[in-house]
Amino acid sequence: MSQTDPRRRIPRTDSLLAEPAFAAAVARHGEALVKGAITAAQQRARAGEIAPEEVGSVAQAALPTRATTLRPLLNATGVVVHTNIGRAPLSQAAIEAMEAAAGYVDVEFDVETGARARRGRGTLEALREAVPDAGDALVVNNGAAALVLATTALAAGREVVVSRGEMVEIGDGFRLPDLIASTGARLREVGTTNRTTVRDYADAIGPDTGCILKVHPSNFRVEGFTSEAALEELAGLGVPVVMDIGSGLLRPDPMLPEEPDATTSLRRGATVVTASGDKLLGGPQAGLVLGDAEVVERLRRHPLARALRVDKLTLAALEATLRGPRPPVTSYLHADAGVVRQRTEALARALGREVVDAAGAVGGGGAPGLELPGCAVELPDWCAVALRRGEPGVVARVERGRCLVDLRCVPTESDDELLAAIRAALATGGVGS
Repeated sequence: MSQTDPRRRIPRTDSLLAEPAFAAAVARHGEALVKGAITAAQQRARAGEIAPEEVGSVAQAALPTRATTLRPLLNATGVVVHTNIGRAPLSQAAIEAMEAAAGYVDVEFDVETGARARRGRGTLEALREAVPDAGDALVVNNGAAALVLATTALAAGREVVVSRGEMVEIGDGFRLPDLIASTGARLREVGTTNRTTVRDYADAIGPDTGCILKVHPSNFRVEGFTSEAALEELAGLGVPVVMDIGSGLLRPDPMLPEEPDATTSLRRGATVVTASGDKLLGGPQAGLVLGDAEVVERLRRHPLARALRVDKLTLAALEATLRGPRPPVTSYLHADAGVVRQRTEALARALGREVVDAAGAVGGGGAPGLELPGCAVELPDWCAVALRRGEPGVVARVERGRCLVDLRCVPTESDDELLAAIRAALATGGVGS
């Protein structure tokens, strides 16, 4: 290699790492990733693909913009609790609580005595305050875990009595019979798909009964010639009643008259209620167990509870959700229709597009069949792909050959960002879609 070979001008790895921009990148992404980007750029320079002077800028451009591969998205689907894009977005209070809990915290430590303390006691107290009818509360890592723990502790090796009309699939192929079977309990199915009476349950109860399980069929509805046993009736049969409400509604909501809530379920006789924390409650992924203090303590002491326990970040976010301001899910669910239409019309005018009526949905298995009246900006169907691929990524709804952009779940402060994203998507003309 001659002295004039341009490859001799390729900057050294250590000299690049010493530059402030790369030093900051190392602090954020780690040295291995940054070195990899530099090495790749150096190899391109040696191959003559780029000039030696471009190595630094090319390496910088190759570095990720975030410390995670998860991409932030704008939810323009009109579905409030959208499982595939993370269900409930956290409130600012919950985000700040997670940041505060990121270091060393007194998650199960008493700073006064220096002794071990009850794990997540502040969060559990917040849950009991939110649902005073609950004698005690427990938090595990998701709603299915809460149900599995309850049935394991109450009925492992025994029978769980459940209506045939409530043998649901909760999503992604996970079915209630399989979950219950994994606990070591045996299912005792009663009634029929459309009608199950309290007599059906009573006839099935015997010495081998561990509990009655009542499941809210949260992602479908059965209409017509139907009937089901009331919680008050089941509570009088002399065995524990586990009520899985699913969606995490803690108190009645007039907007969701058919959605069961924890407070009402406990008042009507449920021994324990299980629910999710990242649906209508609007918090982080978590499984909630609320109910009879003695039974909840029995669940807490079960060996499985240790395997299902949540971390300090979840506890912090959940407490902030319970005690803080109204979370985004609640705001989106109760969004002012007039305000949303004004924002939608302003967006449509800026784009030269039309506004059409479009019904939103609760999502996440909550309030199946309930339509949330709303509107959307109508775009060509190919825009959906371009919007998802853009920055920021925008998830819209494709319906009857149209791409519909619904602003119900888009924060007002993101309107300009959304406008820019749509313009960029339209500019592609559908190429690559």
